[in-house]
Amino acid sequence: MVTPECEVGVLGSGIVGLVTALCLSRAGYRVSIIARNLPGDKTTEWASPWAGAIILPVETDDARDVRMQRTSFNEYGVLADQGPETGVQRVRASEYWDNKQQLGKPWYATFLEDFRTLASKELPPGTICGNTFMALAVDPDVTLGWLKGILQTKHQVQFIHQEVRSLAEAQQITGCRVLVNASGNGAGILADDKLVIPVRGQTMLVSVAHHAAAKAASSEIKIRRGKEYTYIIPRIADPHTAIVGGIEQPGDLSTTVDTSLREDILRRVKEMAQGGLDSVDLKDDVLRDVVGFRPGREGGYRLERDGNVVHAYGFAGTGYRYSFGAAEEVVRLVGEVVTRVRL
Repeated sequence: MVTPECEVGVLGSGIVGLVTALCLSRAGYRVSIIARNLPGDKTTEWASPWAGAIILPVETDDARDVRMQRTSFNEYGVLADQGPETGVQRVRASEYWDNKQQLGKPWYATFLEDFRTLASKELPPGTICGNTFMALAVDPDVTLGWLKGILQTKHQVQFIHQEVRSLAEAQQITGCRVLVNASGNGAGILADDKLVIPVRGQTMLVSVAHHAAAKAASSEIKIRRGKEYTYIIPRIADPHTAIVGGIEQPGDLSTTVDTSLREDILRRVKEMAQGGLDSVDLKDDVLRDVVGFRPGREGGYRLERDGNVVHAYGFAGTGYRYSFGAAEEVVRLVGEVVTRVRL
């Protein structure tokens, strides 16, 4: 179905695609989204529904990168203030490193609320430094559905549930003048990008409803960086649950749950929680095993214009962290195309 009124087509309805459509709509563009998978689809073919989804800045020397992280954090903060229907909540977060000594404070030390460097006695075993601050947690099931609803009802964005075989086909179907390629792992084929590499992740949704200490321990974000990448993330839809992980396996396309990893994940999580999750049991408290594939890319994300196509993909496990900042860049790049066409 061709939609000739569409100015900008967005290929992909993951978090980057949805937020990009929102920002383009706010800027006054008529937008259509075309995607193989839409919010509500429960399949490992796309990453966003299965993400840990924390809005927690990371250290970088790149000015554009810092700007995008700031933009996203502020925008998700606005969503958190709107209420639980957005799926975003403000939570305490603690980050730990096991492979480097932090030299000075990170750029976000003066940006985040209640930032403090952790004392050595507060660190989990095996870690050497850390910080604590107020951050944001996103519940993908809630947020993706909320964004889709807002786009349809408030901004009249059309959703086309269809798989395409090329960028040209996406442009033809939407009838758009400019196409935003936010196809994630699909960009490997659709954009013929040999640098795209899916990164397998495996997590568990656990119940802490019957464990007082575990409930307290899982009410905050905890993340260990370095050799033993591990995290605990609370879920707003059910305050008695948390996502625990994590695993990063570039190029592994297996959708089967690796049972040996379940034990390893829980061991690491319990160690990081310093006793808070000791009562959680694999047999009784795991509600769901989750396997997903982060849209990775060797050399980092691609955010640039190529003719009348704007590429925005390859964010791996940071799509939520960068989404609003990336969308802001996309709006600017789309403006360049539209201006050129009008001239």
